[in-house]
Amino acid sequence: MGKDMSRRDPELQTTYTVAGMTCQHCVASVTEELSEVDGVTDVTVDLATGAVTVTSSAQLDDVAIKAAVTEAGYELAS
Repeated sequence: MGKDMSRRDPELQTTYTVAGMTCQHCVASVTEELSEVDGVTDVTVDLATGAVTVTSSAQLDDVAIKAAVTEAGYELAS
């Protein structure tokens, strides 16, 4: 039996904590950089908590996520 290619895989959501965001410009920068990572379909940022929820069509590469956050000028919290 072959795999049904017309069926779409469910999207995955992963939440990260980004340190150093203080304003909407910060949110925009992080959102823009993360949106460019392969597989990312949506990014939601909660400025108050630093929580960043990334929705993707496949498992994300943590190195690529960290690089995108760094490119935006911030860092992932430990």
